[in-house]
Amino acid sequence: MKEKILIIEDDHAIVNLLQRGLVYDGYDVAVAMDGFTGMRSAREEKPDLVILDWMLPKMDGLAVCQDIREIGSIPILMLTAKDTVRDRVQGLDAGADDYMVKPFDLNELLARVRALLRRTRQERVTVLEFNGLQLDTSTRIATRGDRKIMLTAKEYDLLELFMRHPRQVLTREVIFDRVWGYDFGGESNVLDVYIRYLRQKLETEDETRLIQTARGVGYVLREQE
Repeated sequence: MKEKILIIEDDHAIVNLLQRGLVYDGYDVAVAMDGFTGMRSAREEKPDLVILDWMLPKMDGLAVCQDIREIGSIPILMLTAKDTVRDRVQGLDAGADDYMVKPFDLNELLARVRALLRRTRQERVTVLEFNGLQLDTSTRIATRGDRKIMLTAKEYDLLELFMRHPRQVLTREVIFDRVWGYDFGGESNVLDVYIRYLRQKLETEDETRLIQTARGVGYVLREQE
Protein backbone atom coordinates (compact mmCIF):
# COMPACT_ATOMS: atom_id res chain seq x y z
CA MET A 1 0.00 0.00 0.00
CA LYS A 2 1.38 3.38 -1.01
CA GLU A 3 2.14 5.96 1.66
CA LYS A 4 0.03 9.11 1.36
CA ILE A 5 1.48 12.60 1.53
CA LEU A 6 -0.66 15.70 1.98
CA ILE A 7 0.69 18.95 0.50
CA ILE A 8 -0.76 22.13 2.04
CA GLU A 9 0.57 24.91 -0.18
CA ASP A 10 -1.02 27.80 -2.10
CA ASP A 11 1.71 28.28 -4.72
CA HIS A 12 0.67 26.31 -7.82
CA ALA A 13 4.21 26.09 -9.21
CA ILE A 14 5.54 24.59 -5.96
CA VAL A 15 2.57 22.20 -5.73
CA ASN A 16 3.20 20.96 -9.28
CA LEU A 17 6.92 20.47 -8.57
CA LEU A 18 6.23 18.56 -5.35
CA GLN A 19 3.51 16.42 -6.93
CA ARG A 20 5.74 15.34 -9.81
CA GLY A 21 8.62 14.43 -7.52
CA LEU A 22 6.52 12.61 -4.93
CA VAL A 23 4.43 10.66 -7.45
CA TYR A 24 7.62 9.65 -9.28
CA ASP A 25 8.96 8.35 -5.94
CA GLY A 26 5.84 6.19 -5.55
CA TYR A 27 3.69 8.14 -3.09
CA ASP A 28 -0.02 8.91 -3.20
CA VAL A 29 -0.40 12.68 -3.09
CA ALA A 30 -3.28 14.87 -1.92
CA VAL A 31 -3.29 18.68 -2.15
CA ALA A 32 -4.97 21.47 -0.18
CA MET A 33 -4.54 25.08 -1.30
CA ASP A 34 -5.40 26.83 1.97
CA GLY A 35 -4.86 26.23 5.67
CA PHE A 36 -8.44 25.46 6.67
CA THR A 37 -8.91 22.88 3.90
CA GLY A 38 -5.51 21.40 4.74
CA MET A 39 -6.40 21.03 8.41
CA ARG A 40 -9.67 19.32 7.52
CA SER A 41 -7.94 17.01 5.03
CA ALA A 42 -5.34 16.02 7.61
CA ARG A 43 -8.10 15.12 10.09
CA GLU A 44 -10.19 13.17 7.57
CA GLU A 45 -7.55 11.48 5.41
CA LYS A 46 -4.88 10.86 8.09
CA PRO A 47 -1.90 11.03 5.69
CA ASP A 48 1.45 9.43 6.48
CA LEU A 49 3.21 12.80 6.17
CA VAL A 50 2.28 16.47 5.66
CA ILE A 51 4.29 19.04 3.70
CA LEU A 52 3.07 22.36 5.07
CA ASP A 53 3.61 25.94 3.94
CA TRP A 54 3.75 28.63 6.63
CA MET A 55 2.04 31.54 4.81
CA LEU A 56 -1.40 30.26 3.82
CA PRO A 57 -4.81 31.83 3.18
CA LYS A 58 -7.68 31.28 5.67
CA MET A 59 -5.42 29.74 8.35
CA ASP A 60 -1.66 30.10 8.72
CA GLY A 61 0.71 27.15 8.74
CA LEU A 62 1.61 27.44 12.42
CA ALA A 63 -2.04 27.09 13.45
CA VAL A 64 -2.48 24.15 11.05
CA CYS A 65 0.67 22.53 12.44
CA GLN A 66 -0.56 22.86 16.02
CA ASP A 67 -3.96 21.43 15.08
CA ILE A 68 -2.44 18.42 13.28
CA ARG A 69 -0.15 17.77 16.23
CA GLU A 70 -3.17 17.61 18.55
CA ILE A 71 -4.70 14.73 16.58
CA GLY A 72 -1.62 12.53 16.42
CA SER A 73 2.02 12.10 15.50
CA ILE A 74 1.80 12.61 11.72
CA PRO A 75 5.26 13.84 10.63
CA ILE A 76 5.21 17.44 9.38
CA LEU A 77 7.78 19.00 7.04
CA MET A 78 7.35 22.77 7.05
CA LEU A 79 8.20 24.84 3.97
CA THR A 80 8.62 28.59 4.24
CA ALA A 81 10.47 31.65 3.00
CA LYS A 82 11.07 32.61 6.65
CA ASP A 83 14.72 31.81 7.26
CA THR A 84 15.78 33.28 10.60
CA VAL A 85 16.72 31.07 13.53
CA ARG A 86 13.78 32.50 15.46
CA ASP A 87 11.39 31.48 12.67
CA ARG A 88 12.79 27.96 12.59
CA VAL A 89 12.47 27.60 16.35
CA GLN A 90 8.89 28.88 16.17
CA GLY A 91 8.03 26.33 13.48
CA LEU A 92 9.60 23.43 15.34
CA ASP A 93 7.98 24.48 18.61
CA ALA A 94 4.60 24.51 16.85
CA GLY A 95 5.09 20.80 16.17
CA ALA A 96 6.97 20.56 12.87
CA ASP A 97 9.40 17.62 12.61
CA ASP A 98 11.58 19.26 9.96
CA TYR A 99 11.92 22.68 8.35
CA MET A 100 13.07 23.71 4.87
CA VAL A 101 13.53 27.24 3.54
CA LYS A 102 12.36 28.26 0.07
CA PRO A 103 13.79 28.05 -2.51
CA PHE A 104 14.61 24.40 -1.82
CA ASP A 105 16.27 21.58 -3.71
CA LEU A 106 13.71 18.91 -4.65
CA ASN A 107 16.15 16.02 -4.18
CA GLU A 108 16.96 17.20 -0.65
CA LEU A 109 13.26 17.54 0.15
CA LEU A 110 12.55 14.01 -1.10
CA ALA A 111 15.44 12.70 1.00
CA ARG A 112 14.00 14.39 4.08
CA VAL A 113 10.58 12.93 3.33
CA ARG A 114 12.11 9.44 3.14
CA ALA A 115 13.97 10.00 6.42
CA LEU A 116 10.84 11.18 8.26
CA LEU A 117 8.79 8.25 6.98
CA ARG A 118 11.56 5.79 7.82
CA ARG A 119 11.69 7.12 11.38
CA THR A 120 7.90 6.86 11.68
CA ARG A 121 7.96 3.24 10.50
CA GLN A 122 10.61 2.42 13.09
CA GLU A 123 8.61 4.07 15.87
CA ARG A 124 5.61 1.83 15.12
CA VAL A 125 7.61 -1.14 16.44
CA THR A 126 6.58 -1.45 20.11
CA VAL A 127 9.16 -4.00 21.31
CA LEU A 128 12.81 -3.66 20.32
CA GLU A 129 15.09 -6.67 20.76
CA PHE A 130 18.83 -7.20 20.72
CA ASN A 131 20.77 -10.26 21.92
CA GLY A 132 18.37 -11.19 24.72
CA LEU A 133 17.61 -7.58 25.71
CA GLN A 134 14.09 -6.30 25.09
CA LEU A 135 12.75 -2.76 25.33
CA ASP A 136 8.99 -2.22 25.36
CA THR A 137 8.44 1.27 23.94
CA SER A 138 4.83 1.36 25.15
CA THR A 139 5.65 0.69 28.82
CA ARG A 140 9.25 2.03 28.65
CA ILE A 141 10.44 -1.06 30.54
CA ALA A 142 13.46 -3.18 29.57
CA THR A 143 13.88 -6.89 30.25
CA ARG A 144 16.91 -9.14 30.04
CA GLY A 145 16.29 -12.79 30.71
CA ASP A 146 13.87 -12.92 33.64
CA ARG A 147 14.86 -9.50 34.95
CA LYS A 148 12.63 -6.47 34.58
CA ILE A 149 14.71 -3.28 34.36
CA MET A 150 13.18 0.05 35.37
CA LEU A 151 14.68 3.07 33.62
CA THR A 152 14.71 6.78 34.24
CA ALA A 153 13.51 9.02 31.39
CA LYS A 154 17.01 9.77 30.10
CA GLU A 155 18.18 6.17 30.52
CA TYR A 156 15.21 5.06 28.44
CA ASP A 157 15.89 7.65 25.71
CA LEU A 158 19.52 6.59 25.56
CA LEU A 159 18.78 2.85 25.42
CA GLU A 160 16.05 3.33 22.80
CA LEU A 161 18.51 5.22 20.60
CA PHE A 162 21.02 2.38 20.83
CA MET A 163 18.40 -0.31 20.19
CA ARG A 164 17.08 1.47 17.11
CA HIS A 165 20.65 1.55 15.74
CA PRO A 166 22.24 -1.79 16.76
CA ARG A 167 25.86 -2.40 15.76
CA GLN A 168 26.11 1.21 14.57
CA VAL A 169 28.73 3.42 16.21
CA LEU A 170 27.01 6.55 17.50
CA THR A 171 29.24 9.56 18.01
CA ARG A 172 29.02 11.61 21.18
CA GLU A 173 27.68 14.52 19.14
CA VAL A 174 24.86 12.43 17.66
CA ILE A 175 23.91 11.02 21.07
CA PHE A 176 23.88 14.45 22.71
CA ASP A 177 21.73 15.83 19.90
CA ARG A 178 19.21 12.96 19.87
CA VAL A 179 18.90 12.40 23.63
CA TRP A 180 19.49 15.84 25.16
CA GLY A 181 18.58 17.99 22.16
CA TYR A 182 21.82 19.95 22.03
CA ASP A 183 25.59 19.61 22.24
CA PHE A 184 26.95 19.68 25.78
CA GLY A 185 30.45 20.23 24.43
CA GLY A 186 33.54 18.07 24.63
CA GLU A 187 34.19 18.74 28.30
CA SER A 188 30.94 17.28 29.62
CA ASN A 189 30.97 13.80 31.16
CA VAL A 190 27.17 13.54 31.49
CA LEU A 191 27.02 10.94 28.69
CA ASP A 192 29.68 8.77 30.33
CA VAL A 193 27.75 8.95 33.61
CA TYR A 194 24.52 7.77 31.97
CA ILE A 195 26.34 5.00 30.09
CA ARG A 196 27.65 3.80 33.45
CA TYR A 197 24.13 3.91 34.92
CA LEU A 198 22.78 1.87 31.98
CA ARG A 199 25.55 -0.70 32.16
CA GLN A 200 24.94 -1.19 35.87
CA LYS A 201 21.26 -1.88 35.22
CA LEU A 202 21.68 -4.01 32.09
CA GLU A 203 24.62 -6.18 33.13
CA THR A 204 24.82 -8.55 36.09
CA GLU A 205 28.05 -10.39 36.89
CA ASP A 206 27.30 -13.31 34.56
CA GLU A 207 25.89 -11.26 31.68
CA THR A 208 27.90 -9.98 28.75
CA ARG A 209 28.41 -6.30 28.08
CA LEU A 210 26.19 -4.91 25.33
CA ILE A 211 27.08 -1.21 25.23
CA GLN A 212 30.66 -1.04 23.96
CA THR A 213 32.97 1.97 23.94
CA ALA A 214 34.24 3.15 20.56
CA ARG A 215 37.32 4.93 21.85
CA GLY A 216 37.65 8.53 20.75
CA VAL A 217 34.31 8.36 18.91
CA GLY A 218 31.33 7.33 21.04
CA TYR A 219 29.45 4.13 21.86
CA VAL A 220 27.87 1.16 20.07
CA LEU A 221 25.35 -1.54 20.97
CA ARG A 222 26.85 -4.85 19.86
CA GLU A 223 27.89 -8.28 21.04
CA GLN A 224 31.08 -8.45 23.09
CA GLU A 225 34.00 -9.67 20.98
